[in-house]
Amino acid sequence: MSQLSEGHSLDNGGQDALGRALEQLMARQLSAFDLLPHSDLREKLVELVLYGEPASLDAETASQFQHLRAALEDKVVEGVRIVVFGGGTGLSNLIGGDSRSATWARKPFVGLKELFPHTRSIVCVTDDGGSTGELQKDLPLIALGDLRHVLLSSIQSGRLQSLYGLTLTRAVEVVSLLSLLFNHRFEQRPGSAAMLVAQTGVDLSCLPLPMGEALAGLIDHLFSDPRLEPTLSRPHCLGNLILAAAIYAEVPPEISNDELMVSHDLLAAPLARGLATLTAMLGAEEQAVLPCTSTQAQLSVLYSNGVLVAGEYKSGYAQRGYPVERVFVEFCSKPHVYSEVLNVVAQADILVMAPGSLYSSLIPIFQVPGLAQAVRNNTTALKILVSNLWVQAGETDRSIGDVERKFHVSDLLRAYDRNIPGGTKGLFDQVLCLSLKDVPASVLQNYAVEGKIPIYLDRDQVKAQGFIPIECGIFSKTALAEHGFIQHGPIHLAKVIKTLWAVFDHFKTVEKDVAHTKALLNGAVLDLGISAVRPLTRYRMIEKRLAQLSMQISEGLVMADPSLDHATPGCPAASEMTDRIRRMVHNILWRHRDIPLAHLDCVRGIVCVDQELWRRSQKWDSVFSFYDPEDGLIKIRQDQLVLEKTFEVAFLVALGQSLLGNYAHHKEMQPLMIDDDFLGKVYHLHLLPAPQRNCWFSDEELRCYLELSRMLPASGDASHFTRLINGKEGFTPPGMLMGLNYAWYLDNRFASHVEYKMAVMKIASSSLIPEQVKMLGRRQRMVSFFREVVFRKKLLV
Repeated sequence: MSQLSEGHSLDNGGQDALGRALEQLMARQLSAFDLLPHSDLREKLVELVLYGEPASLDAETASQFQHLRAALEDKVVEGVRIVVFGGGTGLSNLIGGDSRSATWARKPFVGLKELFPHTRSIVCVTDDGGSTGELQKDLPLIALGDLRHVLLSSIQSGRLQSLYGLTLTRAVEVVSLLSLLFNHRFEQRPGSAAMLVAQTGVDLSCLPLPMGEALAGLIDHLFSDPRLEPTLSRPHCLGNLILAAAIYAEVPPEISNDELMVSHDLLAAPLARGLATLTAMLGAEEQAVLPCTSTQAQLSVLYSNGVLVAGEYKSGYAQRGYPVERVFVEFCSKPHVYSEVLNVVAQADILVMAPGSLYSSLIPIFQVPGLAQAVRNNTTALKILVSNLWVQAGETDRSIGDVERKFHVSDLLRAYDRNIPGGTKGLFDQVLCLSLKDVPASVLQNYAVEGKIPIYLDRDQVKAQGFIPIECGIFSKTALAEHGFIQHGPIHLAKVIKTLWAVFDHFKTVEKDVAHTKALLNGAVLDLGISAVRPLTRYRMIEKRLAQLSMQISEGLVMADPSLDHATPGCPAASEMTDRIRRMVHNILWRHRDIPLAHLDCVRGIVCVDQELWRRSQKWDSVFSFYDPEDGLIKIRQDQLVLEKTFEVAFLVALGQSLLGNYAHHKEMQPLMIDDDFLGKVYHLHLLPAPQRNCWFSDEELRCYLELSRMLPASGDASHFTRLINGKEGFTPPGMLMGLNYAWYLDNRFASHVEYKMAVMKIASSSLIPEQVKMLGRRQRMVSFFREVVFRKKLLV
């Protein structure tokens, strides 16, 4: 160091710092593991297994790494019991590849099921979209779509070959045919079982004889069982119907769907037996696929602005612009968990939480009473959460902490902690995350252009939450090369989990008793008063209510619609159009399950009015529908029928207005003049006496709403409310405001006027502007009013 001082002019501070750094580096003893990236041993070993030893090593060190990699890959895991929780594509992909993909059948024997033969899945059953939602219109069954999806992915090469005496090549051919059969979708009712099979392009005789005969029998059962036959008239995925047929084959034919709806016990055992029969026949592990509950349920989503809406499918395409605060599972009866589910969790050596929709995959599973605690009670298992790769619209596109930034892994963990009873303590210890360094920059740029952004690992935050982040390349390079997109790779994930198990099994006590720094959150719970209504029950109730409503249409409108066959004997054009309107209203009430059917109590019918006969004033708005309290009819202008979405908005606005019923005795607008100066207008509203009202709201609730609408009660007259409008400004009367808020609450895309006003809740309030604080309070109270009074859902804290 003295020579350096003599030859260079450095100040003492610079000399000391440089000297210390040189001494520390020269004194450090490097391990061969330091040549691998990452700082955590688990990450280093995963890197070694996935990508091999580093380049440019001396022969001895390279050989040692090769031996270590071989030892990790050769670890015997045939007897290891693994249980995976999740739903849909994320779970299916992890188990054995995405069985809905057109290319899946080329390499169907990959993933956890091939490395760990004793792999079982516990599947979420709250889906209500697509074929699953259509099925629930006719059958009192849990959601079958994800069960079918995961079941196909669970077929194992060894079991299929030994069961039917097949070669590996022949087993791949069989799975390819099964993929075509189970994933086939149809829109029109097939004429017969033979015609339905022909549409799939599958010759059942090409399957192993027992399998082909069994599947043919189940498809025949769809046509012969009167309880199942109505399902054929709706658009469906055939695999869902085959699973339904397997379940109903276990139900005595004399037991009707009505009886099954009343008694859950009549269906629980057949569901288990039917699923087990199909599982064994397809060549999957015994109990490979288990539903988290046999009880029908639906998901409700509470956004941070206070809006609470029901439906998993609906939440998936929502664009609320606010983060999800909480989700709740509403069960149609007391939730039932199979003892087999609890047993496999208790006996598992590895418990894995699969990637998937944040709020509609894992969280609903762990809201089933007893499941989260069953995982916690297993204190000897390796517990892993596989983090999602990408931000998901409607779920993870906003951070709960800051609505202007995107989701981080720590946000994911906080969401689980907030929504799972008892929090995340004891559910998982390690978190597998995507290593972005392995993703080509060009791919990330292309995704960014499409608005798709990865969920970033904030390592320090995750560690502070008490978890161990494992960053690695867990995406499928094949999917990237062939299709240009990034998804979890079943081969890579299986190798990673096997490596983590090898480390865990070797160092038995290393990961025990992980210290969690977070406190358990008690949070809000949903008070619905009663259990959720079974989907089939609601569907029938909608049919019954609509049958009581009159549907009227003007003759001019009928003649102007070129889509109607005016010459059809016995089927007048007006009847065709009213049937169409009835179908559209039915679909609206089915989609928006938050709407109590009692909201129709003040509605006698629906009238579609010719545009030339439309007489409603449009001075204050461009809404072409309204509720007429004089005759109890919802009136909609003819042009609103052209598009179903336009009709939906018009109907919902008018339905919302109808909740006020005949509340108004009379209304008038008077000019406000001082001397000869016009200052504005005063809107006067005089209420009908409470005993004479036909209204959804009590007198107290009605007055609360009017004040939220900025109507001022007049002194000395309890029935008189006023509103001052400045100059020539516009004005939204209480009735129209009720309708617009009603439509906005159900889907904020339906009322941009209200969405604009509600945007104040996204802005940080300032004490410098007291009026902004008041406005924010009014908006929050209005949302609470609609949640608790209009839709009768209360939150208890």
